Amino acid sequence: MTHSDPLAPSAAPDLSVRVGDLTLANPVMPASGTFSEDLADVFDLDLLGAHVLKTIMHGTRPGNPTPRVCDLQGGMLNAIGIPSKGVAYFRDQMLPYWSGYRAPLVVSISAHSMDEFARLCAEVSLPGVAAIEANISCPNIEADGKAFAMRPDTTEQVMRRLRAATDLPLWAKMTPNTGEPVETALAAEAAGADALVTANTALGMAIDVRTRRPRLGNVMGGMSGPAMKPIALRMTYQCTRACTIPVIGCGGIATLDDVLEFLIAGASAVQVGTATFQSPTVMARLVAELADWTAAHGITDLSQVIGSVEMPDDEAA
Repeated sequence: MTHSDPLAPSAAPDLSVRVGDLTLANPVMPASGTFSEDLADVFDLDLLGAHVLKTIMHGTRPGNPTPRVCDLQGGMLNAIGIPSKGVAYFRDQMLPYWSGYRAPLVVSISAHSMDEFARLCAEVSLPGVAAIEANISCPNIEADGKAFAMRPDTTEQVMRRLRAATDLPLWAKMTPNTGEPVETALAAEAAGADALVTANTALGMAIDVRTRRPRLGNVMGGMSGPAMKPIALRMTYQCTRACTIPVIGCGGIATLDDVLEFLIAGASAVQVGTATFQSPTVMARLVAELADWTAAHGITDLSQVIGSVEMPDDEAA
C-alpha cells in the first residue's frame, strides 16, 4: 500500500468550464475591445480561458471622432466606433499570431446589415478560430439604426443568417439597452446561438459643465465598469434561467467576488473589460485568486459554484 506525502503540494484546482462544445481551462477571458497582443508584455496570455479579439468589420473603418473615452465616477464611457483594419488584415496578420497560443481564439464580428454580417461570418470561419462572437448590439441600417439585439425578431433573423454561414460555435453578444432581454435571448437561442454574452455596454452620455458640450465626440457612448455590473448580473441571471445554452457574464468585473457573483448567478464563464485598462494584469490575478478560493473552499469542480444562487423561499416556490 502506498501512502500520500502530507507535505507534498496538492494538485492544482480544476478550473475548467464548458461553453457549448468548447472546453476552457478556466472561466476568465477578455471582453472584446479591451484586449490586444500588447498584454503579452505583462503576463502569459495562455493563463486565460480564451482570447476574445477586438471586433472586426468587413472593411477598414476609422472609428468615431475624438474624444472617444471619458471617465465616470462608476466606470467609463466610450464611443470608439469599432475602428477596424478589415477581414483581410485579420486573416493575414492577426490570425497567425494568435494561433500560436493554446487558449481558444474567439473572433468578434460586427456589421450594419444581415447580408454583410453573414458574409463576414463565413470569411472569418478559418482554421485556428475556435468560436465567433456576434456583436449584434451594433446599429442595423435595415431597422432605422436600431441594434439587432434590441428586438426578438431582428435578433432571430440575424442569428439565423449567421448560423447558416458557419459551423463554428456562435456566441451572441446581447445589449442591455433592450426592454426585452429574455425574449431576445430566447430568440438568439432559437436561431442557433451556442452561447450568450450578457452584456454589451449601456448607452449613456456625459456633459462638460464648463464648456456645456458633450464629453464624447459622438455625443453618446457605451457605459462600462462597476456601474454596469448590477445590470449585467441581472441579465445573466435572467438569461440563465430562461435559456438552455451557456451564458457568459460581462460587465463591471474587476474582483474575485465579481467573478463569483456571475458564476453563482449561472454564468459558465466571464469576460473582463474596463478593469484591464486600470490594471493590465487583472485577468491573470483573477485566475490565480479563483484557484486559491476553490482550493480553500474544497471546490473540486466549478459546476459546484455555477448556478448555485439560493433564492428566497417565495422566489424558489
